[in-house]
Amino acid sequence: MHDQIPLTRDLVLIGGGHTHALVLRMWGMNPLPGVRVTVINPAPTAPYSGMLPGFVAGHYSKDELDIDLIKLARFAGARVIVDKAIGIDLRARTISLKGRGPIPYDIASIDIGITSEMPNLQGFAEHGIPAKPLDTFAARWDVYRKEAKKPRVAVLGGGVAGAELSMAMAHALRGKSAEVRLIDRGTALTEFSETARSQLLKSLKEARVEVIENADVVEVTADAVVLKDGTRVPSTFTNGATGARPHGWITETGLNLYQGFISVGPTLQSSDSHVFAVGDCAYLTHAPRPKAGVFAVREAPVLFHNLRAALSGGTFKGYQPQKDYLKLISLGQKSALAEKLGTAVRGPLLWSWKNRIDTGFMEKFHKLPTMAQPKLPALVADGVRAVMGDVPMCAGCGSKVGRSTLRAALADLPSSDRDDVRYVKGDDAAVIKVGGETLVMTTDHLRAFTHDPDLMTRITATHALGDIWAMGAEPQAATMSVILPRMSSELQQRTMAEITSAAADVMGRVGAVVAGGHTSVGSEFTIGFTITGRTAGEVRTIEGAKEGDVLILTKPLGTGVLLAAEMRGLAKGRDVLAAYQRMAEPQAVASRILASEARAMTDVTGFGLAGHLSGICEASGVGAEITLANLPVLRGAEELIAAGVKSTLWDENREGAGGVFGAQGPRFDLLFDPQTSGGLLAAVRADLADEMVRKLRLCGYGAAAIGRITDTPAIKVI
Repeated sequence: MHDQIPLTRDLVLIGGGHTHALVLRMWGMNPLPGVRVTVINPAPTAPYSGMLPGFVAGHYSKDELDIDLIKLARFAGARVIVDKAIGIDLRARTISLKGRGPIPYDIASIDIGITSEMPNLQGFAEHGIPAKPLDTFAARWDVYRKEAKKPRVAVLGGGVAGAELSMAMAHALRGKSAEVRLIDRGTALTEFSETARSQLLKSLKEARVEVIENADVVEVTADAVVLKDGTRVPSTFTNGATGARPHGWITETGLNLYQGFISVGPTLQSSDSHVFAVGDCAYLTHAPRPKAGVFAVREAPVLFHNLRAALSGGTFKGYQPQKDYLKLISLGQKSALAEKLGTAVRGPLLWSWKNRIDTGFMEKFHKLPTMAQPKLPALVADGVRAVMGDVPMCAGCGSKVGRSTLRAALADLPSSDRDDVRYVKGDDAAVIKVGGETLVMTTDHLRAFTHDPDLMTRITATHALGDIWAMGAEPQAATMSVILPRMSSELQQRTMAEITSAAADVMGRVGAVVAGGHTSVGSEFTIGFTITGRTAGEVRTIEGAKEGDVLILTKPLGTGVLLAAEMRGLAKGRDVLAAYQRMAEPQAVASRILASEARAMTDVTGFGLAGHLSGICEASGVGAEITLANLPVLRGAEELIAAGVKSTLWDENREGAGGVFGAQGPRFDLLFDPQTSGGLLAAVRADLADEMVRKLRLCGYGAAAIGRITDTPAIKVI
């Protein structure tokens, strides 16, 4: 029912902090119809700060630490833009991003946390690593603790963050003769009561962390921290944990600030009523509090209510934080200190308590509620339930018509006696002769699998261009066909601006021009392109492969299963993001490398590798042999298909591929996985194959020689 309600408002969440993560979870369970939600974050995941010391110590894995924003956004019906916000135009109501055009908003909320970067400390940018943003720090630390032979660590900042991290690092590096030092320009741990401070200093000593107080750091080098008095403190991993620093771009927004942080009142609105701010990047003018995750978590229900109120004309609630809160501090090993109202105790039981709280919080995101699918009417026609199945229909190429069905339909097309049009059955483009020049023409479209119009346009354009590149042609002109879901004219304008900008960029980069198109309104976002290309030489078709030719594939397999898993909340966000990046990867250079020598070529899309290879074999009167071990595969795809996750088109692809036999297993199943914007598949002479693969890899393609052409009319898998 919600799908039939037009979209009229844009809500943009800047940052994937704890408050926003909880709001997304609440939104998924109770969305406000008519609102399009966008999340902007520099990474597909957002680490949970409460478990960071445990991760550093080795008690938690990276997956346990991370909130998967792509999975969470799917649950909430939102789009994720993996990019960094760098500004806000309050007058135009747009958000500037580092890597793409501005994003309009009606209501925006900022939850970007803080940074511990030290731009004024000489050498820190080159040789140091700030504790925040957490995702960058966590990745760098993970590599260092595994590879460091003689660890020397210095943590700058003697607050609670520095103490926790230094003890965690010492625990993780135990047995490696590590040296860990905590350096503070004044007295360490002054924010605690004397009782708690005494306990923490004792814990630092027990963890073999050397505390250096009243030390002014003037420079960071690759192997040392240099103090004002000339002392060089050995360090090959220098971590900045000097407290809360606001992100620099906030100062340019025009919002009212307090010491660089966004001033907000009880409703969590800034000086601009259309912009909210929460978490560590905000300053509560009515009730100032220290930077602590507990406040961010408790802001979530109020923010969720007030965002809905701002978008629907409702009444607002006020947020009143508690005056004091329980502090649970990790002590490196599985022990913790608890402090409240000046009283402090420590021990393993407190770590168990903290662990239970933290893992319970993360459980909210690792095990999202299962929302009931819309029920069918009690009485439906025979066959309806069988066609619908028990999983959502896949999008992208997973929603295409199967190869067998399509071949049967095309078989009834009347033949043509025109000598200026050539079409090989199974090829995706027609060859047209115009005034002595050879043109190719194709059309393709995709049902959207992401709510991001920019990303969907880039992938669809690259996917459609694959038909041109597969024939060895250069793209010339394109027209668009766009179906938008119901939305207000303002949102239509915003959406079309993203689509046309992305299409022009993709086509322009390969020398083609966008020459208009057509739009309509329907139930789902769908985008397509009709493209022409030109070539000075002979076009490449699926005919012409010879026995002994080597088969080269330019992109890894697995987009179908990853998209199917993402729709069901089963794929990891970073794997989905990697698949998106591969799908948007152009094949122009790969086409030029292969087209000069390929005897037959196609692009691997909806029918899967086996289906498209069958087309080459049938048209060329040959067979093929595939070596499973040589197949390039996207991260996560093999594990997902082994677990039984398959695209809804998989069964038809298996049937439509014909005679495919031999070794079985997950990689065999990936042969029938429908690919969206997949790679080029070319049959080339054996003596040229190694050099072509080398050239392709030098140009950044994950190309591989995956098999050979045989004289047996079937596909053998080894």
